Amino acid sequence: MSFKQINSFLRFTHLLKLIVGLAISIQIVVISYNHFSGYYVIDGYLSFFSHLLIGSFFSLLSGFLISYPDLFIIQYMNRIEPWGKNLIKRISIELLFTVFIAALISVLLTLLIHFIHKYEEGIASVLITNALIYIVINVIVVAIFEAWIFFIESDRAKQKADLLQQELSQIKFEVLKSQINPHFLFNSLNVLSGLINSDVAKAQLFIDEFSQIYRYVLETIEQPVVTLGKELDFMRSYLFLQQIRYGESLTYSVDIIAKQLQLLVPPLSLQVLLENAMKHNIVNEEKPLKIEIYSDGDFLNIKNLIQPKISGTSTGLGLKNLIKRYALISKLEPIFKVENNYYIAKIPLIKVEQDECADN
Repeated sequence: MSFKQINSFLRFTHLLKLIVGLAISIQIVVISYNHFSGYYVIDGYLSFFSHLLIGSFFSLLSGFLISYPDLFIIQYMNRIEPWGKNLIKRISIELLFTVFIAALISVLLTLLIHFIHKYEEGIASVLITNALIYIVINVIVVAIFEAWIFFIESDRAKQKADLLQQELSQIKFEVLKSQINPHFLFNSLNVLSGLINSDVAKAQLFIDEFSQIYRYVLETIEQPVVTLGKELDFMRSYLFLQQIRYGESLTYSVDIIAKQLQLLVPPLSLQVLLENAMKHNIVNEEKPLKIEIYSDGDFLNIKNLIQPKISGTSTGLGLKNLIKRYALISKLEPIFKVENNYYIAKIPLIKVEQDECADN
């Protein structure tokens, strides 16, 4: 957690409440101990509240002087030596800084108070006593901060996990809904009906590829990623059905390095991009559509010439869902751009270890 994040959680008002509570509690304990031990007897309520007010003011001042350095230390340790990495080293370094800060603040405040109102006791003994008190108190304060931040982070992580689960469920629903799109089913069944009467062999092949598509959907809908090789097999089945419908007006090319076939992509991501290309561009004999699929470094490119249909505006839901799906599994994001009258969709190819890190 960065200091900016810590500071957002431990806002001034929250920090003020915590320090005021600690300052008053500590002063009540100190005044009570001094009174009952005979070190400094309180004459009455007025004397008690007077000492409580003055003591709480200096405790509050020292609390702020201690708290912010403590938060910086926690932030620094979270960065260089997070919990769970090396527990002994983390505790040792943090304890050393905690003692040093407490002793330094104690000496400065003690000297300030001594300058305002000289102690009757020897200044050396007061410095040692106050330093020990401040060290104990600061150790407790750091422990409270660590527990508070851990609780907030745990609660925040749980909320984030719940939100991601809801997002994932919604995305899966949208993807599945797109696959059983009535228009796609209607068009496919119309094509199949025509093939049965004219070309039984091709009709059988159409049925095989059609069933292959939905088998793939059912097998992968619960999986966050699949290999590029499997996704390309699905893509060929999907484009086979589309080519039956569009004929030679729809063509495609694939240029991918063999070793990249084991890289990972979200399932059905290619279908979203191919459907997007056919949905928004004219596909006929006069204006055939060619889709180029090729690897480009760590990205897979899907490219087509822009020849827009005269149709209503698009919601862009498919691309938005694809971006959300990548956000769940990778730090890389899809890129969509227009270049020289070509529309290019670039989706990241995820390495296996990168996916494992995202899962963790």
